[in-house]
Amino acid sequence: MLTDINPKLPMRNKAVTKDYYLNKLGFKELGNADFDGYLMLQKDNIQIHFFEFKELDPIKNYGQVYIRTDAIDQFYQSLLSNRIRIHPNGHLQTKPWGQKEFSLLDPDSNLLTFGQASE
Repeated sequence: MLTDINPKLPMRNKAVTKDYYLNKLGFKELGNADFDGYLMLQKDNIQIHFFEFKELDPIKNYGQVYIRTDAIDQFYQSLLSNRIRIHPNGHLQTKPWGQKEFSLLDPDSNLLTFGQASE
């Protein structure tokens, strides 16, 4: 009966978060209402929601999302071409558990890991 999951991550500054996801990662804003302290974004079939947490210390933020994709090589290359910073320990590689993965940190140090089953 479960149909979807939409993670909620903390953000310190809505304008900064919105700019990063829209202009760097290619997300679009979901809906036409601008909610104070809340942001909903979508890319392809996934949504990520953000709640305002102005006192967030990025060094202490453990927000994480694992996002599956069916075109990891192309997506990774598009990010590199657009000079998006990949996590220093998260470059594209096949992991021992059989997933091809890479990771990046958003402006609030939320860890986004993208993965695809190895062929």
